[in-house]
Formats: sequence, structure tokens, C-alpha cells
Amino acid sequence: MVATTRPIPSKPALMLEGTRKYLIVTDMHIGFEAELAQKKIFVGRNTILQELLDEMHDIIKSQKPDEVILLGDIKSSISRISNNEWDEVPKFLKELSNMADVSIIPGNHDGNIQQLIPENINLISSAGMIIENTLLTHGHTLPSENFAEVDKIIIGHVHPVFFDENSILNGQQIWISLKTKKENLFPSKSGQLEIIIVPSFNRYFYATKKTQYRKSISPIIEKIRSSVSAKLVTLDGTIIGDESLLPQVL
Repeated sequence: MVATTRPIPSKPALMLEGTRKYLIVTDMHIGFEAELAQKKIFVGRNTILQELLDEMHDIIKSQKPDEVILLGDIKSSISRISNNEWDEVPKFLKELSNMADVSIIPGNHDGNIQQLIPENINLISSAGMIIENTLLTHGHTLPSENFAEVDKIIIGHVHPVFFDENSILNGQQIWISLKTKKENLFPSKSGQLEIIIVPSFNRYFYATKKTQYRKSISPIIEKIRSSVSAKLVTLDGTIIGDESLLPQVL
């Protein structure tokens, strides 16, 4: 069966629907408020955590997925576990697992996350997992030829935000759909490959000036970006451009 994808209107969350329904979110970066505090931006302890949980609860209630897949960067620090993360990540995962079955595909910020995961949560290899015709992976590593049969790849990692200081959309999160020849990523195969970049679920990952925004670079995107067509879409579903705008978001 060929699974289909459907962004949830006005939310940085994706449904993957085939024989089962999967809700996909990425880049929570729990513990991020400690980084905000270093920039003299203070939010109440557990404020962001509760916002994330409330948002997930609303989406799960409306979409009724069979499973939630966290596509990496659940925590904020990279290799270590911060004091905030020891407390907040298990709390987030425990409450989320009470709402639905949960699987985690680790990202580059998820070092040692196995120490924080409740027993009822499924930890997948950081290489990713295939659901029907689709590879789910965080996006910080190149997929091997073992995944060359897929027609679609869903990644996070990049936190796409649109930058144009003359536009009312400046600083808004966006979806990106890229299409390229499969052989550009998997030399042994031919055909078309679609890559969907999911926006960060943490809404604090934004800025209004590109020079102030810390971008993550995906080797998947770097390998294909010279030969792609693209569609850029706001969270509310407005198409704002094509591949000519990619330099403003990647």
C-alpha cells in the first residue's frame, strides 16, 4: 500500500496514512528554555513543556492516530543530559504515552536519550524506519542504499522558517516539499523521490532576521539541492513559492 501524507492545518504536524494512521512531529527541543535564559529571555519553568503537551493532546484528540512518531531532537542539549532534561523529557514522554502509542527516531540532539525513555515507548534506530513506501528519519545523516526502495522521505532537523523582511510572512514556519530524481540520493535506483521537511514543533524556533537564526544543515538536502523542484507552504496551507525561494529558507 502507498501511504499518503497530510499536514494538519495550522499545526507543525503531519499525518502519514496507510494501513495505520501515524502522527509525525519533530524537534521539540525540550530544555530549550535554558538556552533562552542565556539570551535574557525568561519563560516560566515547565511553561514550554506544558504548551507542547497541550498541543499534542489537542492534535491527538482531533486526528486519532494509531501511533505518534517523534522524528528526533526531543531534547535540546546534544550529547549530555541537562538538569532540566532529566526532569522534563521523561515527564513529556510519560504523559504523551498516556495519550497514544509512541515511537522515537533519535536526532542529533538525542544523545543518551535511552536513559530518559519510559519502558512503554519504542526507541527506533537513528537510521530511521520505513512505513510502506516512506522513510522516516531525523535528517542529520544520509540514508544508506538499504532504504533505496522508498518513494518518499520525511525529515525534521532543518526547522524551515521563511525570511523576507519585506513580507508579512517573515519569520513564519513553513512546510517544504522537494522532488528530485531518486538517483541523486540513491545511485542504484531511478524514478522520482519526494522529501518532506516537517517544521519544528517547538514554536520558539523562529527569528525575524536570517542572520540571527541558527540553521541546521541536512546532508540529504545538500546532496540534492542543485537538482530539485520545490513547494513552500505556510502552516495554514498557503503556497508561497517554489525552489527559487529555497535560499531564503535553507
